[in-house]
Parts: sequence; structure tokens; C-alpha cells
Amino acid sequence: MVALRRLGKTALIKHLFHHLGNGYSKIYLDILPTESLGDLLNQFTSSIAEAIPESSPPGKKIWNFIRSLRPTVTYDALQGTPVFSINATQDQSRQSIQDLLTLLEKQSKPTLIAIDEFQQILNYPEERTDAWLRSVIQKLTNVVFIFAGSQQHLMQELFANPQRPFFRSTQFLKIDKLPHDAYSNFIIQKFSEHKKSIMPELVDEILNWADHHTYYVQLLCNRTFMASGKRVDSACWKGEANRILKEQEFVFFSYREMLTGPQWSLLKALAKDVVVPHPTSADFISRHSLGNPATVLRSLKSLQKMELVYRETDAGGQSYYGIYDVLFRRWIA
Repeated sequence: MVALRRLGKTALIKHLFHHLGNGYSKIYLDILPTESLGDLLNQFTSSIAEAIPESSPPGKKIWNFIRSLRPTVTYDALQGTPVFSINATQDQSRQSIQDLLTLLEKQSKPTLIAIDEFQQILNYPEERTDAWLRSVIQKLTNVVFIFAGSQQHLMQELFANPQRPFFRSTQFLKIDKLPHDAYSNFIIQKFSEHKKSIMPELVDEILNWADHHTYYVQLLCNRTFMASGKRVDSACWKGEANRILKEQEFVFFSYREMLTGPQWSLLKALAKDVVVPHPTSADFISRHSLGNPATVLRSLKSLQKMELVYRETDAGGQSYYGIYDVLFRRWIA
């Protein structure tokens, strides 16, 4: 499953978990913060402990195994769930992950494991982590997986490259932005349910301003809803949009502080052009005074690594670059 960050992929996974009910053991882990197999083991054990209580039928065996790894245990300040930290070598981490999957495989009911930001395994120092993981997973029949990620080009590298072990091992699902009319009707309905009126043309303006991106649409609609009376006018939503940008200015200025001059110039250029198929073209470089193609290419790679810029592919197969932060794009324009 591939989608831009904050488009709703994680919420969709959690929604699926809810509708599956008690027929599955459901485990969700976000591995974006992980940097090694050891980190993956810590995240995996913590997620299992959150999903499978010790008092449940399979819980005792799983928790006893986790205890045998002698973890350091802390508790999440917000949720109160245990967070494990295990001191293990590379080989021990691999074996422990494999043993945990074997325990889940032996459960009476199937297990669904959703691994978010799966492309992060490409950054692990351990070589060919994907090959090892694929060799373990392909033996499982009672454990199924959702691999989700926000960087399309890296997910394609993992799953669509014939030289990679996960090639054609999954069904590929790309989550796109919601259709305009369906989203507009939904927003109007939600305002109406609370005795508020908003004209379709104003919803169009909000959707266009937020680029139909779920997180930013929800943010602006929520602020507009809270600030408006019974009838929403144009001044209301525009005022809230400006307030949001003002609140985020310190973030935007921090971009400038942490980036080199060429990186900052390129980020601004990408924000102004919105969709950029050829960032090293003479036209793009000339219009934005970006120097030379080599400098642009180096800056582009750095911005991608910092996850300020993404590379996507449109319906026609044309790749292009854009920036994640819609608010920054509006602020800089």
C-alpha cells in the first residue's frame, strides 16, 4: 500500500483492523523511526505486547518468550503500553523476530501484521534485510502482511524490481486523493449535520487550497467549522487559512536554517511550480536561478533523504517531484 504522507493510509489500516473484529490478531508497527534489525525487533515486540494481552490464549507463550529476551521495559507516557528495548546482536535479532513469527503462526486464529513505512528497511546497515525477511515470510500460512509506505519510488524498488526478493510477492495498492465531488459532498454533509451551511463553491476553494490532501483539508475544515457561525463565508475560511500559515512560520523558517543555500532555493522552486517532471531541465533551472544541473541533483537527493521532497508517478507513468508540505507551498507562493 503506497500513499503520500498524511493522506490517510494509516487511518485506513486502523479502519480495516476495526472492521475485522475478533477474527484476527491485528498488529500494527510503524518502522520509520527504526535504523537497524535491532530497532525492528524492539518495535515488533512492543507492538505485539500492545496487540496481544498476556491474559489472552496465545498471550502467555508470547509474553514468556519476550521475557526470555531480557528486555528493558518502559511504558508509553500517553497510552501506558509497554515499550521494550532488547540488547541483541544482528543474528540474535533475526532469530528472535523469526521465533516471534513462528509463535504467531501457531495461533488458532490468523494474524494480520501491518508494517508502516516499510521502505525504511532499505536504510538498515544489515545487508539484504529484505531477502532475509522474504525467506521467513514465505513459509507462513497463518500470518499475513500489509506493507505500507509513503515513498513510492522506494516501495517500487522493493516490490516492482525483478532483482528484488519481494518482486511480485504482493498485490500493489496505491492510495490516491479522494475525488473532488465525493469529498465536497462529504464536507457539506458534515457541516449540515451540525446545523451549519457552507456553499459548494466555498468547499471547492478549500479543497483547491489544500490540494485535496486529506490532512490539510481536515485541518482547514476543522478550523473553519470552529470559527464559523451558522453560515460559512469566504472571509472565514481564508482567515483561518492565513492563521494556520502564520502559526507554522517558525517551521518554515527552520527549513531555511537547516538547509544549504542551493537546497533552500530548490525547495522554494519546487513549492512554486507544484509539479516538476524535470528538475534538472534548463528551463526550470533558468527560471529559478538554481545554478547548474549537478548542484540541483545533489540538492534534490538531500531533500528527498530529509523527506521534504517526494517523487511520484502519475497515471500516465510520468515521474515528477513535489514537496510534502502543502502549507509551506502556500506560504512561499
